[in-house]
Amino acid sequence: MRGGVALVGAGPGDPGLLTVRGLALLRRADVVVYDRLVDPRLLDEAPTDARRIFVGKASGTHVLSQARINGILITHARAGRRVVRLKGGDPFVFGRGGEEAEALAAADVPFDVVPGVSAALAVPAYAGIPVTHRGIASSFAVVTGHEEDGKAESAVDWSRLATAVDTLVILMGARSLSRIASALLDGGRGGDTPVAVIRWGATDAQATLVGRLDRIGEIADAVGLAPPVVIVVGDVVSLRERLAWFSGEAMNDAHAVHGLRPQVREALLRLR
Repeated sequence: MRGGVALVGAGPGDPGLLTVRGLALLRRADVVVYDRLVDPRLLDEAPTDARRIFVGKASGTHVLSQARINGILITHARAGRRVVRLKGGDPFVFGRGGEEAEALAAADVPFDVVPGVSAALAVPAYAGIPVTHRGIASSFAVVTGHEEDGKAESAVDWSRLATAVDTLVILMGARSLSRIASALLDGGRGGDTPVAVIRWGATDAQATLVGRLDRIGEIADAVGLAPPVVIVVGDVVSLRERLAWFSGEAMNDAHAVHGLRPQVREALLRLR
């Protein structure tokens, strides 16, 4: 029997966002290779005797290198096993799914790609923010805020992006938010542009911080906001007050974060 690999997008947070095809493949997998942001409840959908291999990555910390992950996929597939590579969001949206597909193709291992619901769209939606809206935003861009270590300079031209599209969705930008905000301001984006920073989107721990572009970096630094976050820059953020719907939102005040220490909450109030 010849095995193969399915690169499956699990969506962000809510396990209900896994696609029907992804669920069907997961339920007949022999091996599940999964990431840190995959909801653990999805692993229960795999057969009880399926092998589960955690290869998760946190910011700055990798359990396994990408080369070793590629090797795991290839080894199990060559042994005739049905492998599901379960990745948060969509495999081809800053998920390194393309690199894994390249490695499988080079090794002559058959593979499928099952697109997932990208965090770039789902997380803003769970915060009540549509990335486009008639009369407000007719274009959006999805950008990474975290690039490969060792780069001499960013490959993202923030100054050109600043006014090129109506809505900017920034993934993996928690630790560089102040720098990104400054670059967007330098590129001509208005300081009063609303910004939302959504942490643990589409989960019961979801929390949303909202502020102006010219203050959001300072506010986020005061909070000590840590990954995973999705950042939305644009006038569509103002729709959140009317469109917030997700009952799992961990706070009621859009300008504070649930569970803040009192001194941090007071600092936020001074910054608003």
